[in-house]
Amino acid sequence: MFRFSADRIPVFFVLAFSLLDFAVYFTVDNLSWLLIYMVVTIVPKGCVSAWNHHHQHTKTFRSTAMNRVLEFFYALHTGVTTNLWVLHHVLGHHRNFLDQTRDESGWQRADGTNMSVLEYMFTIAGTAYQRGFKVGKEFPRLQRQFVTFGLITLLGVVALCVYRPLPALLVFILPMMMNLLFTAWVTFDHHSGLDTDDQMEASYNNTSKFFNLMTGNLGYHTAHHYKQGLHWSKLPELHRQLEDRIPAELVRNASFVLTTT
Repeated sequence: MFRFSADRIPVFFVLAFSLLDFAVYFTVDNLSWLLIYMVVTIVPKGCVSAWNHHHQHTKTFRSTAMNRVLEFFYALHTGVTTNLWVLHHVLGHHRNFLDQTRDESGWQRADGTNMSVLEYMFTIAGTAYQRGFKVGKEFPRLQRQFVTFGLITLLGVVALCVYRPLPALLVFILPMMMNLLFTAWVTFDHHSGLDTDDQMEASYNNTSKFFNLMTGNLGYHTAHHYKQGLHWSKLPELHRQLEDRIPAELVRNASFVLTTT
């Protein structure tokens, strides 16, 4: 069922989190408690975004149907639907991250100056679906899946809103929007300010055990770009093989994300 056994535990927690969301959605009507739940779960749902990222690089299940179901629950946590990151990130950013004139997650303005973290966050999050669809023109099958399952997810969200509007807003809608922004904010830390043609010098790395436990080794970012199809569980070993080639100033140890500029 699972392509890699290491995915069992994170998927269990993601789906358990989904069950908790639906339990709150169906049973809680009090505005204060719904607001408290939304605030308390912002950071955990931000971590879910990292696992959705990994899934869209390397599918979790052997079954396409099971992957689609998992993607629906990922979308309800993160605001990122089926194939959005496949197009925008895997087939966009990873191909173009050394060229700021083409990078779908570019941190430079058109005039070559660097964006602030807030400008980057709102630009990348606000244009994510537009840019993903644009990349999809080169990959019609993936674009069709992106549109089809995006519409299915939208219909599901609309149904949740019609049935219980207030819980739907605070358990699903606002967290989806906030976590798309959160994801963009976090990615600013990966490459901003590193204008280079050498991929060993183009990413910041975070070796914190806690950070990598929560994000599936996303801190080993140079290794991730060097071999983007490699499963997340294998990134620490690849980082060890590459670390002599990575400038020391691009390696940090931080339990949480710190903006680079």
